[in-house]
Amino acid sequence: MGRRLFLAVRPPASVSAELAIYTEPRREAALRWANPEHWHLTLVFLGEVSDDRTDHLVENLGPVAAETPPFDVTVGGAGCFPHPDAAKVLWLGIRQGGAELESLARRCRTAASRAGIGVAGGRYQPHLTLARSNRGIAARRWLNVLESFPSLSWRVGEFVLIDSELTRGGPRHRVSERFEVGEPGRA
Repeated sequence: MGRRLFLAVRPPASVSAELAIYTEPRREAALRWANPEHWHLTLVFLGEVSDDRTDHLVENLGPVAAETPPFDVTVGGAGCFPHPDAAKVLWLGIRQGGAELESLARRCRTAASRAGIGVAGGRYQPHLTLARSNRGIAARRWLNVLESFPSLSWRVGEFVLIDSELTRGGPRHRVSERFEVGEPGRA
């Protein structure tokens, strides 16, 4: 039996706190709002992974982290999946750091593949999920509201391996491993 895992960049507590202050009075029951403690930028969703594959993954991610210089990320701008007339996910986009996140995600996928973990392909779309809807909602009003959110920035100094347990009360996330990023050539 394995663990449900994903790799992500998490915003610092100060960014999450500001975003929580902004979204709290705007939340409505028609949407399931993500817990601010769970806010993150997914790099790679890994699904169910056995312990032996997880050990190989962790080994493979060390060099990825060492070869990734710290970089700045700015969240801002609103979006949704799949489209504004039937949105199931509302999110904030990335105004700065998208190329760096995409590069890191690609190298994390390679590390996972080398550990024998199958990862889904597809175009990488960095975003911070704020809310979900099972049925899909007309989201244009929400997109306008979220567009008014001021951009927030932070310096990415690490990425994390997160253990995600699905429960009736929503997902439980636990950081399993931390990978500090460093200057190229440093291990």
